Amino acid sequence: MSWPYDYIIIGAGSAGCAIANRLAEDQSLLILVIEAGPPDGSFKLRMPAGFASLGEKSPYNWRYETTPQKHCNDRRMYWPRGKTLGGSSSINAMLYVRGHASDYDHWRQLDNFGWGYDDVLPFFKKAENNERGADDFHGVGGPLNVANQADPLKINEAFLQACEQAGHKRTPDFNGANQEGVGYYQVTQKNQERWSTASAYLRPAVERNKGNVHVITDALVERIILDGTRAMAVRYVVNGRDEVALCRGEIVLAGGAVNSPQLLMVSGIGPADHLKSVGIKPLHDLPGVGGNLQDHLDATLLQFCKTRDTYDASNKLLALYRYWKDRKGPGTSPIAESGGFLSTRPGLDAPDIQLHFVPALVVDHGRTKLKKNGYSLHVCTLRPQSTGTIRLRSSDPKEHPLIDANYLAERRDLDTLIAGVKMGREIFAQAGLDPYRADEFQPGPAVKTDAEIEQWIRAKCETIYHPVGTCKMGPDNDPMAVVDHRCRVRGLQGLRVVDASIMPTLIGGNTNAPTIMIAERVAAFMQEP
Repeated sequence: MSWPYDYIIIGAGSAGCAIANRLAEDQSLLILVIEAGPPDGSFKLRMPAGFASLGEKSPYNWRYETTPQKHCNDRRMYWPRGKTLGGSSSINAMLYVRGHASDYDHWRQLDNFGWGYDDVLPFFKKAENNERGADDFHGVGGPLNVANQADPLKINEAFLQACEQAGHKRTPDFNGANQEGVGYYQVTQKNQERWSTASAYLRPAVERNKGNVHVITDALVERIILDGTRAMAVRYVVNGRDEVALCRGEIVLAGGAVNSPQLLMVSGIGPADHLKSVGIKPLHDLPGVGGNLQDHLDATLLQFCKTRDTYDASNKLLALYRYWKDRKGPGTSPIAESGGFLSTRPGLDAPDIQLHFVPALVVDHGRTKLKKNGYSLHVCTLRPQSTGTIRLRSSDPKEHPLIDANYLAERRDLDTLIAGVKMGREIFAQAGLDPYRADEFQPGPAVKTDAEIEQWIRAKCETIYHPVGTCKMGPDNDPMAVVDHRCRVRGLQGLRVVDASIMPTLIGGNTNAPTIMIAERVAAFMQEP
């Protein structure tokens, strides 16, 4: 058993690293960070395009699977999540996207005080060092470096021209005054290397604090220990040994949308009936734990290319050499280089689909290699109405939980995706892509009607890696709220959840930048006198 820490942070992912850094600004505090995965020392994690070759057996990935998805032909879907310092910010596509201003105003309308867009914008800016410079929407001097892409392929310009020909405007900044439109994504890179939260936040905190920030890797937390209604310790396993770390201040759970509810439940915190069903004594009945699961579902158009201007045709060894030599070429790519936010029907307050254009054929999350040359367009529904659950398979914290995303349970999600696929096909048919376009690979020319597109979506749709909501933030009168507006677990002392799981509703965009913002926002709450 260790001496008491002021703060124990469970999970060194996007949120955990950020909040560790901010709390460590008080150098008198003793802080412990516990991460289940290994250190992030691999070259494949530093080289931006390296994540595409991490493979099935990567130690940096939890490699979750869902339960059979009822509305998607009973398929089990692959859910990669980061398992290393930096968490998913160490294996993601590095796109810097915040969502729409109305997403956060909606949180505020749900009585989450301090979470409207005007409240959170200062924390996005505080986190950021945008190489384009500061303005009303962007900051400089923050830990998280945000850069333009170094060397995107020229086929992106053809795609963007095709978007304009289909009636969609160009926008220079998805995080500025107006999200809607198409353009290039900015990326969390620095000097053409991935800039994860481990690089941006955690390592500087460790270096600055002269031994007061302790980081333990390859350590699985098995339980948060309660003393009555107070969280007072954490039990974890490292090198085959059981250890207990005491906490005199607060325990911050930052495991993400899967791990955070799982750990609460194996600790006896969650829906009482469910805990009893797997042999766990309920210590604190919180019905909302593991509920409200939301994710962005993705359908991908695949087009063969008649030239060799895609990454499928690139020489992998030459690309590696170019990156090693001068930080140029395919090694710098986030793979999803351009895209946009579009509305499938008039009158919407915010775009309802997102596009990611990839100058390669990506099938089955890149796990299936095709000896073909082409490009892909990912289309996702931004604000799904379908919600699912995280539930325990057993009381064993080492066993992956049951993930039921409940995709397409609500008809509107499917209708929006059908409309988005049709818009994507319209873009791919424009003259701007004439120099490149060969045959359509997926859905394929035989898929024409809405009913046929629906069947193809049910057979082929996948996650685009944005699960949130399973420890929902909400007011006292919300029976499903797990945390209050300061992310304190309801009914307990000394325990907060700080990660994407606290989102009451899924934001309209990629979730890494919003997760970092959440950590910045809660750190400010915790540092108030």
